[in-house]
Amino acid sequence: MTDDVIDDRALVARAAGGSEDAFRSLYRAYVRPVYWIAFGLVHDESDAEDVVQETFVVAWRKIPKLRLEGASLLPWLATVCRLQAQNRLRSRRRHGETAELDERIPALVDVENQVVEAETVGAILAAVDGLGDLDREIFRLCAAEGYGYQAAAETLGVSHGTVRNRLSRIRSRVRATAMETETS
Repeated sequence: MTDDVIDDRALVARAAGGSEDAFRSLYRAYVRPVYWIAFGLVHDESDAEDVVQETFVVAWRKIPKLRLEGASLLPWLATVCRLQAQNRLRSRRRHGETAELDERIPALVDVENQVVEAETVGAILAAVDGLGDLDREIFRLCAAEGYGYQAAAETLGVSHGTVRNRLSRIRSRVRATAMETETS
């Protein structure tokens, strides 16, 4: 066994235990190869950087339950990267070719629109701040961090139905707040 193998396995085990230093070491060791895998799949520097970021976010979330089968973490990261790249490509197709053109054309500054958007965002943040602790956590997990109902329920120790029903009410409340702000 080489020192690299021992270090990789040890770093994965430490990262699984929550060590940010170990995860940082894994990131530094694999960020370039993951980037080149991503770039080879999406053929765009910006998208490749996003895919790399998403890959390591997924890795951070999933590494506590990871059983490293081989000597290196790279094959697993490459698989995660490929899945994230596929998501990126699907998103690109869903938004059509015009999305690429829109990024190249400088946006006009619309001060009135920016003020209205800032007021709307402020009203939404105030509405979320006014929620109870459980509702605020449900909103954070599901709306901000992308958790599914079941994952949020398990994290918070409540039922799937509780998360689903409360989130529906929260979204209605936040939507109503946003609409009130936009019409006033």
